[in-house]
Amino acid sequence: MAGLQQTNSEKILLSWVRQSTRNYPQVNVINFTSSWADGLAFNALLHSHRPDLFDWNAVASQQSPIQRLDHAFNVARQHLGIEKLLDPEDVATVCPDKKSIFMYVTSLFQVLPQQVTMEAIREVETLPRPSRITREEHIRVDHRQHFSQGVSCFTYALSRSC
Repeated sequence: MAGLQQTNSEKILLSWVRQSTRNYPQVNVINFTSSWADGLAFNALLHSHRPDLFDWNAVASQQSPIQRLDHAFNVARQHLGIEKLLDPEDVATVCPDKKSIFMYVTSLFQVLPQQVTMEAIREVETLPRPSRITREEHIRVDHRQHFSQGVSCFTYALSRSC
């Protein structure tokens, strides 16, 4: 029963996010992981409810993912009273932590207008299902890439010093 409730909470929250960010063509939130990594979704969500707080075009076009994430977290802290619970470097990854993003977006949901239409909920139900690759598998792949790069650098350094 708890799993069902969580699933419904995720659907409602994802529906709210998608409905709130619909007018931002650069943003397509389909999950609580990779959809948030570039920082655009957090900023679009804030801007959709509080456009008076910042210039969307300046944030969307001129900043790196880390800068955009930092911007969103600072705006939420300064103007909405939401503590900076996430570090931009932890979100700007291939597979950010789902529970952490879900918790932060829930904090936004609690202070911003919360209208969610049934149409938005039905739309979320038709989104593609996430792949079954776990966070641990992403970490293993990431470690293999770093190891492989380290070996390549080490091999190159050896060949240059001989």
